[in-house]
Amino acid sequence: MTRDETRPTHDAPYRGIRVLDFGQGIASPYCGALLAAHGADVIKVEPPEGDWSRRLGTTYGLHTAISSVFNRGKRSLCLDLKSTDGRAVAQRLASDSDIVIEGFRPGVAARLGLGYADLSRANPRLIYLSVSGFGQAGPSSNRPCSDSVAQAFGGLVSVNRGDDGIPHRVGTPIIDVATGAYAFQAIGAALFARANVGSGRWIDISLTQTAAALLGHKFAEFMLEGGAPRALNVPAGTYRSSDGWLMVTLVNEAQYRRLCAVLGRNDLATDPRFSDFAKRSDAADVLIAEVRATLLTKTTGEWLSALHAADLIAERILDPGEWLADPHVTATHGAVMIETPGVGPVYAARMPGAAGLAEDVQSPSPDLGQHSREVLRDNGYTEADIDMLLKAGTVIDRSTPNSE
Repeated sequence: MTRDETRPTHDAPYRGIRVLDFGQGIASPYCGALLAAHGADVIKVEPPEGDWSRRLGTTYGLHTAISSVFNRGKRSLCLDLKSTDGRAVAQRLASDSDIVIEGFRPGVAARLGLGYADLSRANPRLIYLSVSGFGQAGPSSNRPCSDSVAQAFGGLVSVNRGDDGIPHRVGTPIIDVATGAYAFQAIGAALFARANVGSGRWIDISLTQTAAALLGHKFAEFMLEGGAPRALNVPAGTYRSSDGWLMVTLVNEAQYRRLCAVLGRNDLATDPRFSDFAKRSDAADVLIAEVRATLLTKTTGEWLSALHAADLIAERILDPGEWLADPHVTATHGAVMIETPGVGPVYAARMPGAAGLAEDVQSPSPDLGQHSREVLRDNGYTEADIDMLLKAGTVIDRSTPNSE
């Protein structure tokens, strides 16, 4: 490897940074995947049974879609943390790491001797990230949590009511993904601060706080309007056409008038009940019914052609397959595909803001214990030491034919 290949670049700004990733599922592993995509050496530490995301959904060998997407670019060390020797290995690796990521219930890492207080004594520069449902302190800190529960607790479900009047969760693990992104951001800030102050810090990030943060202005709106805020931009929303669905929205009065013209409904533009955003919100049921009936008369393509010609904000509602095939997505390299052994082609959206196409050459998500021997060797363990750990079952290595 040349000197230039070992130095940070815009494509790999975290080259030379080592991460010990104990996370499972999506939130904390996604943070690790983001660090790996930016050049860090991320060691994924898994228990003998593996990250539980390897079994969540349809399985492909030792992977599911979740595990194969959120662990790209990592090396897998299969380690039994229930054993004294296993914990000693983890502590040794942490002593020479820049970042530790953990997603245990609050207090579990400390009981294993892997909490921030223990690890930072040996490594004061350590940046330590804890991801949990409700945070490390507070009356709800030990309650179980998931993406869906976080959506409910953080208020997201309450503002996502369907036409049936029922509050719905968002149909993708948006809180897990956003938590991983917030965690990545916080680690970046901590690394920058460490370069100046010399020490690391403990970062506490929770799914429920992330869910609340995603509501943006909604808390201010709720309090300012007495708990019953108006809809912002009626008649924005999802509408059925004669052959599918489309999304139509607007952010100013001129757009409403142009929308009415495209619909051939100038009567809606001149009706005093709909003369501004506030009045349209008060008369939302009447107005939306009129718009809905009109949009049913033509195809999605016909409407989008007219709406875009009028410089209005509207788009077809795409499913994941349609998005991957869209000409704009392909032209802008919006998706990345990594061939993953035992799985096949694994597609994901490219990370916003990443420099270059570094994700295209990332290694696929590893099999459980694929790099155990390699990781230990890199950290000063002799072959005899490694053989003893393997024989005891403290470490499992699947890179050799004789591994279990």
